[in-house]
Amino acid sequence: MINVGVIGVGYLGQHHARIYSELGSEFGSVRLVGIVDTDRNRAMEISDKYGCEVFGDYRDILGRVDALSIVTPTTMHYQTALDCINAGKDILIEKPITATVEEADRLIDAADKAGTIIQVGHLERFNPVFPAARSLMNKPVFIETERLSPFLGRGIDVDITLDLMIHDIDIILALISAEEQKSRRSEATSTLPHFSPSTLIKDMKVTGARVLTDNIDIAMAWLEFSNGMQALMKASRVSFEKSRKLKIFQKDSYLLVDYQNMEVKRFCKKGSNEIVQEAINIEKKEPLKEELKDFAECVVLRRRPVVSATEGRDALKIALQIGEKIKK
Repeated sequence: MINVGVIGVGYLGQHHARIYSELGSEFGSVRLVGIVDTDRNRAMEISDKYGCEVFGDYRDILGRVDALSIVTPTTMHYQTALDCINAGKDILIEKPITATVEEADRLIDAADKAGTIIQVGHLERFNPVFPAARSLMNKPVFIETERLSPFLGRGIDVDITLDLMIHDIDIILALISAEEQKSRRSEATSTLPHFSPSTLIKDMKVTGARVLTDNIDIAMAWLEFSNGMQALMKASRVSFEKSRKLKIFQKDSYLLVDYQNMEVKRFCKKGSNEIVQEAINIEKKEPLKEELKDFAECVVLRRRPVVSATEGRDALKIALQIGEKIKK
């Protein structure tokens, strides 16, 4: 049994609390001890739903839990996470891991010294369409992503590169890493050293604009990798429609991934000029629940998370670079 807490129960944090409560009921291996929020009324509302304690200061819950979700504004991630790590607690930090790469590096060093786990909340890794698409990938040459959202007034304290595009940056880096590892594995018999796929980026072209906020609301980025792959990312939080899609183009076929509807379609070349379509069977699951289940397993088994602080740092680094180039 692990005791967990949630720091911040706003729009997303409330679902962390709900799922930890559900995991406790379903598996008995997790117990939601308490939630932390500066809005006392909001905290009481959530605690009444899930039968847990309320804390006004996250430091007051540290002696009561083994692990915590940090679901606060990005600017609060670093200090909150550092205090949790220094108290010996395992943490899941919602993306982006921190506001700066330097802060992320300091958290990684602190966690290594303390022997604690950091998992970063890049949710799409736990969407069931992602492993399905990755299993069908074969030497892709071009990747295209689209992430559009109506203006909701959330996450506007940061550029869209950190709010939305960072999801697709993480996905692309994960796909590049998987392909590179396959290539290296075919050339080596010993254990492969860890490498950062972000180091394979050899060129980057960007554009974007401020529309409804003081930060970047629309962004596009073109990445070229040293292994020959290319990627085009588009993100907007001022769209009239909501869309979260990924396209992977490879020899004689391409994959269309719809995160929102949890659908994967494969289009293959047949004969000289015919394209056939195949719908891939997907077992639909709630990505956040899968993510928190994975975090709980990491805490119990002391294993490395699917999205560790290192992957979170790499995605943050690229997101910040794209934002800086747009502003210039």
